[in-house]
Amino acid sequence: MQMQNLSGKIAVVTGASSGIGAAAARLLVDEGVTVVLAARRKDRIQALADELGELALAVEADVADPQSVAALFKLVHDQFGGLDLLFNNAGVGINGVFADSSPEGWRTQIDANFYGVLNCTHAAIPLMQGREGAMISTVSSVGGRNGAPGWAVYCATKFAVIGFHDSLRKELGDQGIRVSLIEPGATWTEWGGTGENDPAAQHRAQVDALHSVDIAQGLVYSFAQPPRVLVGELVIRPVRQMD
Repeated sequence: MQMQNLSGKIAVVTGASSGIGAAAARLLVDEGVTVVLAARRKDRIQALADELGELALAVEADVADPQSVAALFKLVHDQFGGLDLLFNNAGVGINGVFADSSPEGWRTQIDANFYGVLNCTHAAIPLMQGREGAMISTVSSVGGRNGAPGWAVYCATKFAVIGFHDSLRKELGDQGIRVSLIEPGATWTEWGGTGENDPAAQHRAQVDALHSVDIAQGLVYSFAQPPRVLVGELVIRPVRQMD
């Protein structure tokens, strides 16, 4: 199989303190990629960096805060001179009937799931120009294709991410910068319901939900394609998930 050798590449993984972000960081380091672990929980990403060794660097950052994002990518520029992969993974999901929700909850999800992607992508693009095989990859969701009751605002952010990436792909293709989406179905994570009586957790159990590493493998597969190849969308569902 013809794949890129990823050794020596530079990546930023947001939301790296747990779940898909942490799993992606582990797989990328295994491939020889230097990974900047970005998240708000500094203790968690520092522990992961200590585990992964010299190819990992922990940087506390809040993707919803433009100043925090600017500082993150300035560090990447100053320390590495450029960037080969941005993995926009940070996100928030708040479950509940929309009529009972609050503007504060809406803003929390929109700021992390959409503005966070905009902030990081805007800061990353100048660092990717001229780097063969550079890629922006973002975690969306099957909830960006089909809305789900109880997840109205979350799904809205994911629909927005899909539209943004379709336009961005057409803007950046001539520069050789690849723009890719990963749209997971039901996946075991630390948010969105974990208790045995929680409906989300019950659904995950019923469909034999994905694990974080399943999504992370999709990222590495996309990134390791030859630079001329764009895996524009990966929809990854559990076999038993019908929606």
